[in-house]
Amino acid sequence: MNTPRAPKGTYDLPPADAERRDLMVAIAADVFAAYGYRRIVTPEIEETALFERGVGGATDMVRKEMYTFDDRGGRSLTLRPEGTAPICRAYVEHGMHKLPQPVKLWYYAPMFRYERPQAGRFREHYQLGAEAIGAAGPAVDAEMIAMLATLYDELEIGDLTLSLNSMGDAVCRPAYVERLRVFLDERAADLCGDCRERASLNPLRTFDCKVEGCRAVTQDAPRQLDHLCAECGEHFDAVVTLSRRLGLDLQTDFRLVRGLDYYTRTTFEFASAALGAQSGVGGGGRYDGLVELLGGAPTPGVGFGTGLERIGLVSPLGDEVPPGPIAYVVCFDDERRADALVLTEHLRRDVLVDAECDLAGRGAKGQLRQAARAGAELAVLVGLPVLPADVVRVRDLAAGDEVDVPLEGLDDWLDDWFAEEELAAGMGETGGNGNPLSEDEEET
Repeated sequence: MNTPRAPKGTYDLPPADAERRDLMVAIAADVFAAYGYRRIVTPEIEETALFERGVGGATDMVRKEMYTFDDRGGRSLTLRPEGTAPICRAYVEHGMHKLPQPVKLWYYAPMFRYERPQAGRFREHYQLGAEAIGAAGPAVDAEMIAMLATLYDELEIGDLTLSLNSMGDAVCRPAYVERLRVFLDERAADLCGDCRERASLNPLRTFDCKVEGCRAVTQDAPRQLDHLCAECGEHFDAVVTLSRRLGLDLQTDFRLVRGLDYYTRTTFEFASAALGAQSGVGGGGRYDGLVELLGGAPTPGVGFGTGLERIGLVSPLGDEVPPGPIAYVVCFDDERRADALVLTEHLRRDVLVDAECDLAGRGAKGQLRQAARAGAELAVLVGLPVLPADVVRVRDLAAGDEVDVPLEGLDDWLDDWFAEEELAAGMGETGGNGNPLSEDEEET
């Protein structure tokens, strides 16, 4: 029988990786809170029609990448492939238009897309995202971009480039798309098979193609920035100006288009050369027609998404060794193992000290070695025959110092030890050198 493995395109997060992920999400939560965003949670499954309608039936996501199935009631459901449409659906369903606008929301959630797995791209991937719904002005675009830049700064990601573009709106984009389609049809022989299909279904997606021949063709294609209506042009110029005043270094990029139908006007992306050809770390844009498309009143919106897997490839955060427990209770008398467990639980619950004890039946030497491996600061020795039953020996595993302490006074002793060592400032350091047993301990 083959050994079971995680499905292709998915992965496990062992404890160290999960702790690193939790750290990143906690940092993101603080950044979002500083900008006035509150967390929203939506289902991992949605009605398929939500994405067909909101994302667009001609998009690659809907046509090729979604995990769609019929439930036992014959309803077509889809594992969530992206985060914006579900949040806009929730905005409409819960009457959030009655709240002060814009409604600022953030999320952390898994997304599911059937695509070829590669570095930083999985069939199940986790995404951080934010949406500001209900404000049309360029200031919210600039603030959104600045918030994502701040998040990357807090995650210690360097050497990022920021690109901006505009996709126009319902006034100017249709004429531009038709002009682009005519251009691509005239050069169809030079396009790859995928781009010939895109030219008829979604011409803007040809700008995404990495095939050199296609890139050569689209290099000469008409560009959206040259065909914006007056209002879209003014909006884009204002976003660029405000972003620069917020300290952001940016460039315009005519290739920066989005493959989802709901995007309008501003698009932006942060990229890292360290990621190779698929250099995008995160980005987003404006979607002024999506809420109305889903049954709400005409409502503007702007947002971004950034994958945790791609962040993990470029952020050094969390690479340090995590701290171990403060105390490790070591038992020298098998008859006292229950007492050791009770003392450990007391330290956790009542003294609020991270504490562990042996649960594998190790001998005293093995327990001390385990305390050192765990990175414990202190070893609390229980059941030494040279001491009364109500006295424990406390060893500082880094310094080797020892002191005998009555059990009834252990809590106070620990309080004093914390104060003396100023452990609050040094909690991240790991201790433990596995000092050998003393003569008293060797006797047992």
